[in-house]
Amino acid sequence: MKTINRWIVASCVMLFITPAFSQAPTQTVRGVVKDADTDFPLYGVYVKINTSDTTLLLRALTDPDGLFEIANVPVGKHNLTATLGSYQAKSIDIIVNSGKESVIDVKMQEFITEVEEVVITSRKQGEIINEMATVSSQQFSVEETERYAGSRGDPARMASNFAGVQGADDSRNDIVIRGNSPLGVVYKVEGIDIPNPSHFAISGSTGGPVSIINNKSLANSDFFMSAFPAEYGNSLSGVFDLKLRNGNSNQHELTGQFGFLGTEISAEGPLKKGSRASYLVMGRYSTLSLFQFMGIKIGTDAVPVYGDGAFKFNFPLKKGAALSLWAIGGKSEIEILISDKTTLSEELYGEGDRDQYFGTTMGVAGVTYKKSISEKTFLTATLSSAFDEQHSHHDFLIRSLDTVNTNGVQEINVRVDSIYALMGYQFKTTRGSAYTAVSHKINKQHLLRFGVNVDGLYFSMADSVKNTAHTAFINRWDYTGFSVMVQPFVQWKYRVSENMDITAGLHSQYFSLSNSLSPVEPRLGWKYSLKNGQRVFAGAGLHSQTQPYYTYTYHKLDANGNKVYQNKNMDFSKSVHTAVGYEKAFKNGISVRTEVYYQYLYNVPVTVTPSSFSIINQGSGFARFFPDSLKNTGTGTNYGIELTVQKYFSKTFFLLFTTSVYDSKYVGSDGIERSTSYNGLYTSNILFGKEFKINAKQSISLGAKVTVAGGKRYGYVNLDASKEANELIFSDSLFNERQFRDYFRADVKINWKYNAAKMTHEIGLDLVNLFNTPNLLSLAYAPNIADPSAEPIAERTQLGFLPIFYYRIDFRVGKKRE
Repeated sequence: MKTINRWIVASCVMLFITPAFSQAPTQTVRGVVKDADTDFPLYGVYVKINTSDTTLLLRALTDPDGLFEIANVPVGKHNLTATLGSYQAKSIDIIVNSGKESVIDVKMQEFITEVEEVVITSRKQGEIINEMATVSSQQFSVEETERYAGSRGDPARMASNFAGVQGADDSRNDIVIRGNSPLGVVYKVEGIDIPNPSHFAISGSTGGPVSIINNKSLANSDFFMSAFPAEYGNSLSGVFDLKLRNGNSNQHELTGQFGFLGTEISAEGPLKKGSRASYLVMGRYSTLSLFQFMGIKIGTDAVPVYGDGAFKFNFPLKKGAALSLWAIGGKSEIEILISDKTTLSEELYGEGDRDQYFGTTMGVAGVTYKKSISEKTFLTATLSSAFDEQHSHHDFLIRSLDTVNTNGVQEINVRVDSIYALMGYQFKTTRGSAYTAVSHKINKQHLLRFGVNVDGLYFSMADSVKNTAHTAFINRWDYTGFSVMVQPFVQWKYRVSENMDITAGLHSQYFSLSNSLSPVEPRLGWKYSLKNGQRVFAGAGLHSQTQPYYTYTYHKLDANGNKVYQNKNMDFSKSVHTAVGYEKAFKNGISVRTEVYYQYLYNVPVTVTPSSFSIINQGSGFARFFPDSLKNTGTGTNYGIELTVQKYFSKTFFLLFTTSVYDSKYVGSDGIERSTSYNGLYTSNILFGKEFKINAKQSISLGAKVTVAGGKRYGYVNLDASKEANELIFSDSLFNERQFRDYFRADVKINWKYNAAKMTHEIGLDLVNLFNTPNLLSLAYAPNIADPSAEPIAERTQLGFLPIFYYRIDFRVGKKRE
């Protein structure tokens, strides 16, 4: 902690010795204005930036490519307006820093009827990008969510602050939406589904301890929680549709960041003089060895090591086309070595009987082509290749205790008598994907979009483990094979009037491995704008999803030693989503939104033999599951109400309050209705922040977050079965009958920003779990080798107090491209 104190003192000294009377630096604001329905660039749009200095004339007209540029804009927060006679005017807030140019994308909606007068009305911030969405959706704003305390720069953790999203697991960034399993979440980039973008990702899961996605590589994106449009499929819970931003095509810029969680660097700029081609490249490497050096406990002596990177090269072509090459990837490794420990401690209990080695790799690369075929028709096409791999190896330890007399003091030491291989596996999936979509604006009222997603999947899965007596290996996975997933869709949007939209669509999907077909999945949405900033909306849809891929290829042996893939023919799980909501926007920038929803899940895999098991409860934690013979007869229900009160960052302040009250139940093959593993019953977040302007160049921001949520579900332990299996075994009939105490966590974020002439400095401190609240995570099997008669159960707590500091610098390099 001494290092933290020195850092705080140094920051304060730097703050107060900096001149406080210098003139504010300026920066260039650039961007593009496009039609919201077709992405066609709009020519002649009048763009104006309004600042506190009314004598400044900061304005421009867009060129034939929809581009605009406004120079000499003072740093700070300003308002930008865009107007064009036949389009609804837009007004948005922008942040200008000296170290990076501000690049703004503006989407404008065409009037249905001719208007005689242009009235600028404030655009609702957070408006979803996908124009087909009407309900249960949220724009993921990078600039806005980066202010959230406790999010650690992780897009998934940032999204957990939205209403209906549960984020009460400090160890992982799983996205639990409305009581659904995180298995139901799909990540998309440039139209295609990507593998789990997390370090240390367990096979089949969608989350992990650390995200591979760096939020600095993202543009504003879409987050869907229910009844999503027809172009999205193979998901029962939600979709995170990520947009990669382009690099600056006018100016070379560099960003460097150093912090407790690692070091990262990014570069962007024009590729060639005289063209608008650009590049964006970034890399990050993290090691937590610094925590050990400072004596900060991170839950284990094992040090996770991981690195990730991303790039995007964008090439504007003739006649409104653009080609981009992009990639995202990461690799992680961890070694948990108990054999190195000689002192008796609680860490030697439970899985202290083995050394564990675990690692993962994930990468996806693609090429995307976008083309405005005409003023009314827009084409998008993506080809990509992806790879993900998980491997693990466990060595079993035979241990005994030694009593040592040191200077008259007796100490109990642990001796490792022998080590032998216990388990090992490697799962690999190679994927080739193609996506194409065409948007056609039939007229001002009717928009049609249709397309298809095709994925080719090659699996290679191997796994062996010692039998109960540890006398021989049992092979559980030994599969290689190729499968295809095909998902066509069609969507239609009808603008009934300036105030009412109706959307409808059909989705279909086929998976060859299990020969599963969902021929027709209807989607429907409705949105109606009332007077005084009010809006009502509703949506419904049928959705289906594959099971985790490795569950299809798990095998057992028959009496003749032949492999039997008892679950290879599992069908899709299905869910019917319905939601209705109301929203009110106030003139002071505050909006209030509430939604009520109901979801019915069916065709869920449960065991053939009557039990409490359902795949609906899987998807979180750090362990795979090994299913018995399953059948698609399980059901589930989720229903609840949500409330969001939000003031987007403006006039130096932001506020976000979200709360959800819900119930999540399921029925296994034993016919008993139980709470799902994600049924916390409620979750609430309040986040707020304030920016204090010291002078023209400096500012300090303070932010805080408080989360309260229902505790995790668990059951009653079967002690005899646990001792026999040497792992925690819960009573099947009493599964999820108990609940840990409620979750509580408070976070605080402080940062100081200094805008110099050509660079921006930022120093921040994120205090996670400020009060060191010992939230419960799980129970663990923990036999005490010093006292075998003690009950072999221990409570595992979540993350304790964790201070995270960072220093970031953004700066311009060389001359600006003319």
